Amino acid sequence: MLIARVVGSAISTMKEDRLNWLKLLVVREATVDNQLVGKPIVAIDAVGAGEGELVLIAQGSSARQTRQTRDTPVDAVIMAILDSLEVEGKVTFRKA
Repeated sequence: MLIARVVGSAISTMKEDRLNWLKLLVVREATVDNQLVGKPIVAIDAVGAGEGELVLIAQGSSARQTRQTRDTPVDAVIMAILDSLEVEGKVTFRKA
């Protein structure tokens, strides 16, 4: 699992049938101090995340383990929205 921030959305009217009705969001990996790193990727939203939220994503074969993504051609899925993040006894993120 990776910590990421939702930074946008992707709209596609023409896609593989199994991707119909799935929301595509653009995410970037984030550090535990909430700094964005790495390049943006598109992930399937399995939990109703929105722009600006800190989320957990799974990639690779693990991304195909949710109800929405099983047997679907995806490489990244948002599977949780973080309410808070604590590292070494210090809260580094708390959802407002």
